[in-house]
Amino acid sequence: MTNVKGILAGYSKELDSHIDKFLPFEKPDNLMEATVQYPRAGGKRMRPAMVLAAAGAVGGNKEDAIPLAVAIEYIHNFTLIHDDYMDGDEKRRGMTTIHVKYGGPTAILAGDALFARAFEVIAHLNVPDSVVRGVLKIVTRAVWDLARGQQMDVNNENGEEVTMDEYIETIRLKTSVLFAAGAAGGALIGGADSRTVDAVHEYAMLLGVAFQMFDDVLGLVGDPVKLGKSVGNDVRKGKSTVMVTHALKSIKDQSVMSEFRSILGKANASEDDIRKARKIMEDAGSVDFAVKMAEDYTRRAIAKLDVLSPGEDKEFMIALAEYAMKRDV
Repeated sequence: MTNVKGILAGYSKELDSHIDKFLPFEKPDNLMEATVQYPRAGGKRMRPAMVLAAAGAVGGNKEDAIPLAVAIEYIHNFTLIHDDYMDGDEKRRGMTTIHVKYGGPTAILAGDALFARAFEVIAHLNVPDSVVRGVLKIVTRAVWDLARGQQMDVNNENGEEVTMDEYIETIRLKTSVLFAAGAAGGALIGGADSRTVDAVHEYAMLLGVAFQMFDDVLGLVGDPVKLGKSVGNDVRKGKSTVMVTHALKSIKDQSVMSEFRSILGKANASEDDIRKARKIMEDAGSVDFAVKMAEDYTRRAIAKLDVLSPGEDKEFMIALAEYAMKRDV
């Protein structure tokens, strides 16, 4: 059985020096400190690991894909900084978030700095110019879509109901596109043909949807200590997750529905309120529904990898999809 955590730890150790190398410490100090905080804090490094695995799975040299792996990690961290600021979150991976520690303007600039550095790093790719152009096209499209998805996510916090299809499109854009850009870019660098690149891209898109769905589940029923943040924030924001969308269509008792709606979108909802909302969604079968839907997306993601020849990197990509559904943080 593939040791996903062990492989991710190995990729992280391999990438740490490269991630650090492209972040020189320059003036002003507060901007530099803010810019390097998240990238140097580690994390699972799932996205950059996927870049390297995809390059290897198509028969390429994983070393060639390191600049893209670093760039994808910078872009991911840029989105985290801005996301934390927009959401008003105070903790990330157990640390004080950047906008709280350094202020909102510095947080915006730190995210912008990482975004700019990412594209400078892509210029270090030692591959034919046509491949670099292809990678740039994939990555820039992903960032464009990511911005669209983030705005859709913000729009979904106003308490208005959205359909299941609208929710899935939101997380496809907000979460999946960066996974997919990394995977497809890695395959392209590894020399894959367009059919394989497209299949790997779709694998990562489906994986990203499953990952976000399960992330939403953890955000409701997970351990706040392991998560490094409080649970129930999506309920306080009135966000239409799979669970909320399912519950709003499944609850038959009007008194239960009234209580649920009174909590949904209540910014100052107490822990007791969150427990009540969670119990209502559990009783409605909404949590189980979300988990099963995420499992279905995972199965579909793995099926896309049939295009790849057997090998350790393919097995890791399969295991990574399964891990996204089994993690507790």
